[in-house]
Amino acid sequence: MSLDFWVFGYGSLMWRPGFEFEERRGAVMHGVHRRLCIYSHVHRGTPDKPGMVLGLDRGGSCRGIGYRVAGSRRDDTIAYLREREQVTMIYKERWRDMLVDGDGKAHKVNALVYLVDQDHVQYAGKRSAEDLLPFVLQGHGKGGPCIDYIASTLDHIEELGFKDSHLSEVLTLARNQRA
Repeated sequence: MSLDFWVFGYGSLMWRPGFEFEERRGAVMHGVHRRLCIYSHVHRGTPDKPGMVLGLDRGGSCRGIGYRVAGSRRDDTIAYLREREQVTMIYKERWRDMLVDGDGKAHKVNALVYLVDQDHVQYAGKRSAEDLLPFVLQGHGKGGPCIDYIASTLDHIEELGFKDSHLSEVLTLARNQRA
């Protein structure tokens, strides 16, 4: 029997993991940060009208959710995540250390995570909220509107007790534009 393992969620995996897990805890991963840096051609846009989705890019740190998955579900969970996250191969599947909350202190664990591939054609890089706005407004894919994705992610970030000023700025601009 294989050992339990961890998965790090920083975007939609925080509010829609889609796999069974044993426990869910607040977590931090250092050396990467959450950013709207991927042109979405499937989940929140199309190749003709791309939306934007989150990626973990180099530098800083990112707060999110750590999921402990039973070892007996390892193969099924990884297969599911690859099907979901690797549709266009924009992410690099990696195992990285993260800190999970528990018993009043953080514990270091190794987690499966999907990092943005900066060499991929869908990588948008660091863009201002104003530059992202047209993509956020037009983006609609098989997962729904881009603006709903950003709003749901922000709701769950705030439930964890922290803020993401860049996502908040993008969402405010998009809502004001649509009003």
